[in-house]
Amino acid sequence: MALGATRGSVGRLIVSQGIRLTLLGEGAGVLASAALGRLLANLLYGVRSFDAETALLTIAILGITTTTAALIPAYRSTRVQPVKALRTE
Repeated sequence: MALGATRGSVGRLIVSQGIRLTLLGEGAGVLASAALGRLLANLLYGVRSFDAETALLTIAILGITTTTAALIPAYRSTRVQPVKALRTE
């Protein structure tokens, strides 16, 4: 904000970085669970290879949780005074 950024742009930057990491992790998790699910389906009786409902519910819960978790530092960062952030003590 000391270099001309608005509070909104700083908040969006922090939240978007958190969401980007979440999407990357969720994508890797879905791919890993699909691959490991096929392996377990062959080894265990009555286990399906991929459960779409459970995967979607997990993605939704993790998405809501991590977005909420990203909002806290975003809120705090918008409340910092630019002079205090630039001061080196």
